[in-house]
Amino acid sequence: MNVAVSPTRRLESYVCGEWRKGGGEGTILRDASTGSPVALIDSSGIDFAAALAYGREKAGPALRRLSFHERAAMLKALAQALMAHKDELYALSTATGATRADSWVDIDGGFGTLLTYASKGRRELPNTRVLLDGDVEPLSKDGTFSAQHILSPLQGVAVHINAFNFPCWGMLEKLAPTLLAGMPAIVKPASQTAYLTEQVVRRMVGSGILPEGAVQLVCGSLGDLLDHVNGQDVVTFTGSAATGRMLKAHPAILANSVRFTMEADSLNAAILGEDAGPGTPEFDLFVREVAREMTVKAGQKCTAIRRVIAPRRHSEALVAALRQRLGKVALGNPADEAVTMGPLASLSQREEVRARINDLAGEAEIVAGDAANPRLASGDPEAGAFVEPVLLYCDRPQDARAIHDVEAFGPVSTVMPYDGWEEAVALARRGKGSLVASVFTDDPTFAQEVVLGLAPFHGRVMIGNRASAKSSTGHGSPLPMLVHGGPGRAGGGEELGGLRGVVHYMQRTAVQGTPGLLSAVTGRWLEGAGVREDGVHPFRKSLADLEVGDRLVTAARKVTLNDIGHFAGFTGDTFYAHMDEDAAKANPFFDGRVAHGYLIVSFAAGLFVDPAPGPVLANYGIDNLRFLTPVYPGDELQVRLTCKEINPRSGAEHGEVRWDCRVTNQTGAVVAQYDVLTMVAKTAD
Repeated sequence: MNVAVSPTRRLESYVCGEWRKGGGEGTILRDASTGSPVALIDSSGIDFAAALAYGREKAGPALRRLSFHERAAMLKALAQALMAHKDELYALSTATGATRADSWVDIDGGFGTLLTYASKGRRELPNTRVLLDGDVEPLSKDGTFSAQHILSPLQGVAVHINAFNFPCWGMLEKLAPTLLAGMPAIVKPASQTAYLTEQVVRRMVGSGILPEGAVQLVCGSLGDLLDHVNGQDVVTFTGSAATGRMLKAHPAILANSVRFTMEADSLNAAILGEDAGPGTPEFDLFVREVAREMTVKAGQKCTAIRRVIAPRRHSEALVAALRQRLGKVALGNPADEAVTMGPLASLSQREEVRARINDLAGEAEIVAGDAANPRLASGDPEAGAFVEPVLLYCDRPQDARAIHDVEAFGPVSTVMPYDGWEEAVALARRGKGSLVASVFTDDPTFAQEVVLGLAPFHGRVMIGNRASAKSSTGHGSPLPMLVHGGPGRAGGGEELGGLRGVVHYMQRTAVQGTPGLLSAVTGRWLEGAGVREDGVHPFRKSLADLEVGDRLVTAARKVTLNDIGHFAGFTGDTFYAHMDEDAAKANPFFDGRVAHGYLIVSFAAGLFVDPAPGPVLANYGIDNLRFLTPVYPGDELQVRLTCKEINPRSGAEHGEVRWDCRVTNQTGAVVAQYDVLTMVAKTAD
């Protein structure tokens, strides 16, 4: 499907519930391959203070009224709605210089990130509006004063300032955790490729899935928007370190302690192991990975490999292998199916990359590629932003500076030799902090030394070898469940990382009070809070009748020596402390033969389980099990079972119930403590 885009089409911003055109003449955005006009972009005349207020006052409350499960379902529905428009988005993506494979990373990768967060929200978060952070902290000896850390959504707006290289994924990878946390966003895409972002947002708004104002879009300059941010807002930035530092130092951000996350320049390194010489699977994998990272998105990736660090004795063979592989790249207009690498995003970007190559060439020799005279499979070398893959070699990288400081944001990498793993680590660290490094080796000792040396300077380290070749996601793939960010030069921030990304948009608060009032705030029963013992076994209650604090205290059961012997014979657990009186007495923890821990758990279940069919559908696990006091023959066990937390599953006929289970002996000493997890029907049959 082809999308007809008029050269005079003006991109619109979506603010305060309306699509609005800028009031100025606008800047022309051009097709990266042909130079043809694609659209005009301009945001003049927008009231940015009003846009922030709209997000805070209109969208924020609507999102916060939803539970985590409801927000997760919203993300899933949004991803599914966007998938229906993939063809038009792929067609429009071609104008950015992206091949079909590049567009898959950007478009399908973005949708996949929404789906991943939707899944994690359903599986890992409760169906509530507040998160508990850690265990309760007792603050008094008599148990009347305690504290619980909670996480609640910030009540401002997340301002996402994005880069040009991933106009779809770059927006959605930030929006997914933001919306799941319950916070609205204003998206500001980079101008060069904003027409694709605008089309995605149009489909999002048109779906009607999101609360009004949950996502606003600014096509063009942010104007004075940052003048109006406050301490409840968040600003995230992806782009150059220079621009990021300027934004981070904005007076309003400093004055209001606004959370600011930056993902900036990153001179990522790939290290070839000393064991991974020519002829080994690791050598071949390394060559393939370096070439791929140089050419995917024409090297316009924040995670692309910029520095190729290899054993000196293998460097010549590596350069030859890379030269051969890069020589097979078909550069041209991505509309041509034979093309395997498209142009850079714009002519200005082409000139920027050429200038940075000249900087690098002052210290390194160009051994493959010609930035000024690209070999094209199709396209106009003057009108299109084409740059060949350029490989450089620096023989004395320890004495060089530019190769460790200058990033050519395109299909450019520099090979540098090392002598010994310590030097390899030292060279990688010269990048002053990066998003990712990779190590290709089959030597566990080399992997251990190098990874531990790299970790403090990188947000992610990937180890590649023959065993993971088919399953590895590769050096340059940020994954929703892993941290995407890096220290130092890379910006010092973190994005994604599963629920770590969600927490960034929430406030951690220590709430202090009586157990009863803390339970009311958190929805989780705490020791010392009120209970209900109404004579009805809690397992006979559906979620419609069950309440947090419902309790059962069982009868007692005596543990005999025969019980211990039978359990040992039946299970095969004949550990000496259960079977040998003298050996058990010699143990510093016991006074003689003791009952198995799992016998205690089994007897406890026999005491509290109601065997008849009913609302309790299944037991699906135990959390935080601890055995606290030894149980000897003749001891009597009793169980106190309390409904601790109720978590109804959105869209299902059942929910999860967490029970506090405390097993005591005849003296009242706690012998075991744990949480029992069950699935319970929402209503009785």
